Amino acid sequence: MLMMRTSKVKLIYEDLTYEINGILFSVSKELGVYRNEKQYCDAIEKLLKEREIPYEREKRLPASFDGEALGRNRIDFLISNKIVLEIKAKPFITREDYYQTMRYLKALNKKLGILVNMRRRAINPKRVLNKEAEK
Repeated sequence: MLMMRTSKVKLIYEDLTYEINGILFSVSKELGVYRNEKQYCDAIEKLLKEREIPYEREKRLPASFDGEALGRNRIDFLISNKIVLEIKAKPFITREDYYQTMRYLKALNKKLGILVNMRRRAINPKRVLNKEAEK
């Protein structure tokens, strides 16, 4: 008899991520696939408030080089000062969307980002990890 060993991997911010994913699935179910990004963000913000989860919406990032206009880069949500949440409403998530989320994580020195495309019938939130982050 072959015995398999299973070990549970501890996820970063597991409980908070679970709550965020629940919000994302609720919004997806309520609004469907034909809304724009701002409408999805408004619905997410409403549920974050109801559940008393601290967040900042459209947080401006610091300039990444001399001469860059301030406020050029904004993240959709910073949740509990831990997780960057990037919302998309387009046919497909691209490599550029992943790179954008990683840039935001590095700029804020955060460990975890969640990237999700709300335009899909079955959403699939993606965890984006910044291994260099201290927080």
